[in-house]
Amino acid sequence: MAASRKVASFRLPPLPTIREIIKLYNLRAERQLSQNFLLDLRLTDKITRQAGNLKNAFVCEVGPGPGGLTRSILNAGAADLLIVEKDKRFIPGLELLSEAAPGRVRIVHGDILNYRMDQGFPNHIAKKWEDDPPDLHIIGNLPFSVSTPLIIKWLEQMANRSGPFAFGRTRLTLTFQKEVAERLTASTGSRQRSRLSVMAQYLSTVKNCFTIPGRAFVPKPDHTSVFTIRLFQDVA
Repeated sequence: MAASRKVASFRLPPLPTIREIIKLYNLRAERQLSQNFLLDLRLTDKITRQAGNLKNAFVCEVGPGPGGLTRSILNAGAADLLIVEKDKRFIPGLELLSEAAPGRVRIVHGDILNYRMDQGFPNHIAKKWEDDPPDLHIIGNLPFSVSTPLIIKWLEQMANRSGPFAFGRTRLTLTFQKEVAERLTASTGSRQRSRLSVMAQYLSTVKNCFTIPGRAFVPKPDHTSVFTIRLFQDVA
């Protein structure tokens, strides 16, 4: 586990572009895994900015794929980036990023639904629930196939103050396809109102930050757009 330290230089050295990484490792988005690549680093930078100040922060990125959002997180100054990636095809490209940012990236080849995030970061970053949030963020461009079960798991852990919330009021900045985002943010009386809406809004503040058009992804997803959503907990 990486020790807490300050990062002297934030920007990554020159690297192959994400398109070049995809070509180099012959990567293709798997439709059965609901994979869609976001290649525009201006958009991944924008997602990262929604998380707030990441300078010297601890971050868990979920499902980095070819690493576009990963680059933005590192360029924003994260000191300790834990990557959880299920698809082994992406590991070599992510290892290239790790080598470009020595001591700042840890790669876990595994399923985020089974990963014990409470064991992924040092205990000293934990804060009391009523204090300011810990310097820990969860960020991810979530595939449709995992987004609903994963956010339900995190909401349950939020209620129990377990998993990533064992460290305090950990903040989440995530992208969801339109259907899930609308359920997360649906107001009382809305047709999209569901159990997920009630859980998310009871346990956290849900903020719709901005919309990413479907054409920004490769391949273009079946749904028309993707929403960037922040979830954070207010002190009762």
